[in-house]
Amino acid sequence: MTDQSKIPGPGRSLFDREEDVWGADDLRAAPVPSELARPVNRQAPKRAERPVSAAAPQSTPRKAEALVADAAAPAPTDSQPLHLSGRIEPIDREQLQRAGLIQPEGQVTGLLEEFRIVKRQVLGSVRKALDAGKGARAQRVLVCSPLPGEGKTFCATNLALAMAAEKDSEVLLVDADFAKPSILSTLGLSSSLGLMDVLANPDVELEDCIIETDIAGLLVLPAGNQTNSDSEFLASARTAQMLDRLTAGEPNRIVIFDSPPALAASPAAELARHVGQAIVVTRADRTGQTALEDALTLLSACPDIKLLLNAAHFSPSGRRFGTYYGQEV
Repeated sequence: MTDQSKIPGPGRSLFDREEDVWGADDLRAAPVPSELARPVNRQAPKRAERPVSAAAPQSTPRKAEALVADAAAPAPTDSQPLHLSGRIEPIDREQLQRAGLIQPEGQVTGLLEEFRIVKRQVLGSVRKALDAGKGARAQRVLVCSPLPGEGKTFCATNLALAMAAEKDSEVLLVDADFAKPSILSTLGLSSSLGLMDVLANPDVELEDCIIETDIAGLLVLPAGNQTNSDSEFLASARTAQMLDRLTAGEPNRIVIFDSPPALAASPAAELARHVGQAIVVTRADRTGQTALEDALTLLSACPDIKLLLNAAHFSPSGRRFGTYYGQEV
């Protein structure tokens, strides 16, 4: 066996030699006393209290204050329901016939059937938007076209006449073509103050401008007097307040705007910001693709845009509405 006593012991480690050079003793932990001092519970210094005036209100969160104030304050007058005069003006049925429009008390025709289908699509979208919590905007429908002469007023009026026949709702037809209004002459109604007068003059009451007709469920709001600032008035805060009043307290009222062509006047694009859906009327074999695309871009503020092809005489399915009721159109 090897004699273990002759084996030299281990030399100093690198750490020990480092102490000699660098003086690492200062880095050693301080000795721990045998008895630790008891911790002292320090109290936060008291802040000097500011004198409070007797009239000063109690401090509450700003958000809570706003909620309480909103609940206690009465609703603004601009959102109050309309109180119509009850004065009824008759619609000229002969004028409707001359214009080729739907006859409210007439026979079922192909034209009526077509707009019955259109109104079902529109009303379905309205209900869906209301269920989604879109508010009063969901009850507003814009009818326009890319260019003049494509039949927007024809379609807006027929859609309003078709909706007026609904048993559980009513329709307010608004002439928003301020430069070339035609709703009053189309329906045979007398001239009156209208939408632009309400926006331009705070003294004009909205109720005084709405016309109740002898067609059950049909109301009309004329365009009013033309101004040089139509788009600017539509962009004002007063417009939003006025539009809210049109359906305040009337969840079953649909508002249809007959606006100017989107590519011919700016109000259509401005109104698109206030409606829940827009119907763009295009004329068969007339409306170009570029014009349609440009119009859709201008109306892009509207969340739901539909296309309505007007004056189409060809049907791939061969359907001819009205034949089932004895009328072929």
